[in-house]
Amino acid sequence: MSNIESVLHENRVFEPSAEFVKQANISGMSAYKALCEEADQDYEAFWARLARDNLLWHKPFDKTLDESNPPFFKWFHDGELNASYNCLDRHLNTQPNKVAIIFEADDGTVTRITYKQLYHRVCQFANGLKSLGIKPGDRVVIYMPMSIEAVAAMQACARIGATHSVVFGGFSAKSLQDRIGDAGAVAVLTADGQMRGGKEIPLKPVVDEAIAMGGCDSVKHMVVYKRTGSNIKMQDERDVWLSDLVQNQLDVCEPVWVNAEHPLFILYTSGSTGKPKGVQHSTAGYLLHAILTMKWTFDFKGSDVFWCTADVGWVTGHTYIAYGPLAVGATQVVFEGVPTYPKPDRFWKLINEFGVTVFYTAPTAIRSLIKLGADLPKNYDLSSLRLLGTVGEPINPEAWIWYYETVGGKRCPIVDTWWQTETGGHLITPLPGAIPMKPGSCTMPLPGIMCDVVDETGESVEKGSGGILVIKKPWPAMIRTIWGDPERFKKTYYPEDFQGKYYLAGDGASRDLDGYFWIMGRIDDVLNVSGHRLGTMEIESALVAHDLVAEAAVVGRPHDVKGEAVIAFVVLKGDRPTGEESKEIAKTLRDWVGKDIGAIAKPEEIRFGDNLPKTRSGKIMRRLLRAIAKGEEITQDVSTLENPQILDQLKETV
Repeated sequence: MSNIESVLHENRVFEPSAEFVKQANISGMSAYKALCEEADQDYEAFWARLARDNLLWHKPFDKTLDESNPPFFKWFHDGELNASYNCLDRHLNTQPNKVAIIFEADDGTVTRITYKQLYHRVCQFANGLKSLGIKPGDRVVIYMPMSIEAVAAMQACARIGATHSVVFGGFSAKSLQDRIGDAGAVAVLTADGQMRGGKEIPLKPVVDEAIAMGGCDSVKHMVVYKRTGSNIKMQDERDVWLSDLVQNQLDVCEPVWVNAEHPLFILYTSGSTGKPKGVQHSTAGYLLHAILTMKWTFDFKGSDVFWCTADVGWVTGHTYIAYGPLAVGATQVVFEGVPTYPKPDRFWKLINEFGVTVFYTAPTAIRSLIKLGADLPKNYDLSSLRLLGTVGEPINPEAWIWYYETVGGKRCPIVDTWWQTETGGHLITPLPGAIPMKPGSCTMPLPGIMCDVVDETGESVEKGSGGILVIKKPWPAMIRTIWGDPERFKKTYYPEDFQGKYYLAGDGASRDLDGYFWIMGRIDDVLNVSGHRLGTMEIESALVAHDLVAEAAVVGRPHDVKGEAVIAFVVLKGDRPTGEESKEIAKTLRDWVGKDIGAIAKPEEIRFGDNLPKTRSGKIMRRLLRAIAKGEEITQDVSTLENPQILDQLKETV
């Protein structure tokens, strides 16, 4: 794999301002290095100190790390605590009237709820669940719209020791059936419907359909939140309106104290074929990482207004909406709908209106918003912002620069965060008051996270070379197992290729001469073209750097001579070209990539679309693009796509 710095031509370094460094929780490189050194010298003592300092324990732990049955590591496992208590009760004496959530519905209606009000709402919800006979260890599936109720549902499960499994509200009945069946859920918490871009999308009927498919006999109860008021069927013995369930419940509920290793939630990773993969997270280790990254990565201050734009159906919404911000006592913005409705300026309008100080969104959303109006942010006062973040995939340098200059006014550090559903929280990211930023690089690991880039035999590669990203030591927030399938967990994350020693992230990466990490995309997104290994991210970055291009996705297609051919799907800033014009632009872009990376990286084929196939959370469905590139019939479920009609458009060759 080529040296990524030469590929991206990315030698620009952006230092945090002296003013930002001065006020930062981790101030300057010396403070960062001191934490790293503390972890290096006594790894267990480092994590034990942080767990004692940041979590409220009902029964303190004595044993920090149990490595007796690798890779099934246990952290703090003789201690007891409760996640909901750590998120809500801890603030009742100090800031009960502080706003916890500012919620904006799809139609613009705003609701504010304080910590005390949220505590009472969660307690009533928890008591309602207990009245249905739901007990510690039971699994509860949550299939709800973005709302205060969705956060309360997650917290209520945590409060009574039930393990929640949130399913994104755009998933199909079949996807839902798979997850309910795999988790053995005793209840489903849902809503009549949800609003998205001015349209009503049914939810309860989808749950009914999923259960009717069979294999969901474990479900005894369905709780329905009345969101849209649409006419739905209720099954007498099984279904209950949320409003009826909580009506006469006490607004105080003693937390159930659980073991530190108690499964807080199961979250199924999407995008893989076959049986869904239930990532199981513990209570203490996960919550510790959520708190630490709020303080370290987001430099949390009590005066902040924090906004993570994710959905609670994804891990980002778990860690940086439902748990992290509440555990540190933040005021956060939560929104329903899409960033482009009612107008493409919605994000900038909300930052302006609510005085958002820390903004965390996906590169896909950023690129879409550039395409819809690169100058729109200039119409709003965004001076409240002090820190920006990105999540979900590497950000192209050009999009990074726009975000930094146009949204952040060149004063806000950008935390480009690398992590996964399985890691629980950020693992590699700049600490904004310490680490200088390079556009497109997630920079350096957090203190206590031992990352490396290795070859296929597990040996470290030289700086400047590409390889496979691994984590060499267990950390508290890591996945504990795949629900009900420990063998699959071992095979997937601790493969025998590395003698089961290292956690395999599944991403290709490179580390430059300064020690900065560059994520190259999934290992299966590293193309082998005529013996040269090329990261799809490298080619995508080159394409997006061209003035005509708003967004690009690159996949491989088997090739008789080269092994793999590069196929690019491109969205232009203007209208989609057709005929001769498309041929001319395709040639221009091929030449551009050739000049930027080398002839070997020139796309064999470029296809143009008005958009790329994305889930409703904004994730590009590259497996569908791979199928299109190969000319295969798409048989996978595409109900999670925001724009399924795009697939036909992208089948057209230039």
